[in-house]
Amino acid sequence: MSQGTSTPPSSAPSGATLLVVEDDATINQAVTDRLVAEGFRVVQAFDGPSAVQAHADHTPDLVVLDLMLPGFDGLEVCRRIQAERPVPVLMLTARADETDLLVGLGVGADDYVTKPFRMREVVARIRALLRRVERARELATDQPTLLVLADVVVDRASRRVVVAGAEVHLTPLEFDLLLALAAEPGAVRGRDDLMQEVWGWADARGTRTLDSHVKALRSKIGPERVRTVHGVGYALEAAPQPGAPQ
Repeated sequence: MSQGTSTPPSSAPSGATLLVVEDDATINQAVTDRLVAEGFRVVQAFDGPSAVQAHADHTPDLVVLDLMLPGFDGLEVCRRIQAERPVPVLMLTARADETDLLVGLGVGADDYVTKPFRMREVVARIRALLRRVERARELATDQPTLLVLADVVVDRASRRVVVAGAEVHLTPLEFDLLLALAAEPGAVRGRDDLMQEVWGWADARGTRTLDSHVKALRSKIGPERVRTVHGVGYALEAAPQPGAPQ
């Protein structure tokens, strides 16, 4: 089945365009109908290749992405679209074990919902992710463009990160998490505070999401740069020492 477009009866309040990628036509249409009713413009895709093409053609503000797809799976879709143009991704999955979650978040997914899901929760997650993007844009205009922490340089305006002279590619959420930690180098940021600031929400499941993104961030900027304070949260070291505890 090819991609299609559903237009809301009136303009979306936020002007947001969403790409819904789900091979089950019934689920795809149910999600699309609810999102259109919520005021979003929705583009539909039903397999991996058409999802990547729809992302290129429509430049959506957010992607709702099923994990299991024909053509190639949601993880590969996520890799390709994030390499082309970073965008928030909410993954739909029937497999909630930690391995699948870590892999999904490692390729650039921002959040996930496990099937069977409630549409109210999907809509809430989407709005939270869109709010996060808007907050990040606002902060970028109000704060210094460059943050320099030892050999880590963070450019808010271009959303680029350079570590030891080499540019490092971060997903949108990884970048926002790094900014949140870099705002107070060396200070411990609580889990709830990070979830609220970066994701715009906090719940019991959020700890897995946060830990997964910290793990991905460490793999890219160096494990010694992000310190774990067990039972509290995380801190970004201004000048980490080799072999420092994680």
